[in-house]
Amino acid sequence: MPKTLCIGELLIDFVSTTFDVTLAGAPEFAKAAGGATANVAVGLARLGVDSGFIGKIGAEPFGDFLRETLEQCRVDTTNLISEAGRRTTLAFVATRSDGAKDILFYRNPGADMLLTPDEIDAAYVQSADVFHYGSCSLSHQPVRDATVRAIQYAKDAGAFISYDPNLRLMMWDAPEDAKRWIWEVMPYANVVKAADEEWEFITDTPELEEGSERILEAGVDLVIVTLGEHGCYYNNGSHQGYVDGFKVEVIDPLGAGDGFVAAMLTQIMNSTGGVGELPELDDNQLREMMRYANAAGALTTQKIGVIPALPTASEIETFLNA
Repeated sequence: MPKTLCIGELLIDFVSTTFDVTLAGAPEFAKAAGGATANVAVGLARLGVDSGFIGKIGAEPFGDFLRETLEQCRVDTTNLISEAGRRTTLAFVATRSDGAKDILFYRNPGADMLLTPDEIDAAYVQSADVFHYGSCSLSHQPVRDATVRAIQYAKDAGAFISYDPNLRLMMWDAPEDAKRWIWEVMPYANVVKAADEEWEFITDTPELEEGSERILEAGVDLVIVTLGEHGCYYNNGSHQGYVDGFKVEVIDPLGAGDGFVAAMLTQIMNSTGGVGELPELDDNQLREMMRYANAAGALTTQKIGVIPALPTASEIETFLNA
């Protein structure tokens, strides 16, 4: 059984091959497997961790491509369901020079939205040491109930729980629904990683310390905010601070946060065994974890598409020692 499990969206990213254009102005796109939680599953596998993914794809060529991609990356697909008559979700992505992304999802409904609670294998989920989820699979039923059931199974079994709110408002019927459900599942998590561009929406404040304290009060052990080229901020209630990012020539920033999460989780597992509550970490330990994860995020920006760019442990070590 995999040591780590991720649940959520697995889709096709069509990424503009021209930088700093709108979706309307993009002349061509490169096809790549994607989906935030699926990216984390592959990122973990690239770093040598036994990894599995729970989700649903269409029983059609795009779904076949995604399954083959995960299997080639050594991600367990035992609980990746292909459903006949359903279409795999597509996302078209263009990135502007300021780092903002134009994203348009073709998901009405996408197969990933149709995972049901009865399709969650309790024994499979309960076998994991680390369980990771996001918020995209909370936007509609029945996958919302399936996600919550899986989180509950993992928590009850004593897994270490990781959560990336990963706000994509265009997936939701209303912003207030997004905020409600993002917070509904917050208390399950041991570690929460959010991005600076979604921070104020999630926490109702632009201040990182104030917002992270609110999340810690929900029962979370460690809060991290990724800041793009500026690195990240961390707060575990005892220690907080900033760790600088790395200067690189960005090819495609999509998925840098997913590379960050995968690297962060491997560091947590290496330090603590990755099971249950996060033990007290001193500031030096936290800063080293964040530096390693920042390196992984930087390396993920070096190729078009997320999965092709996710780094191996040796690539991260080489980058850090350069």
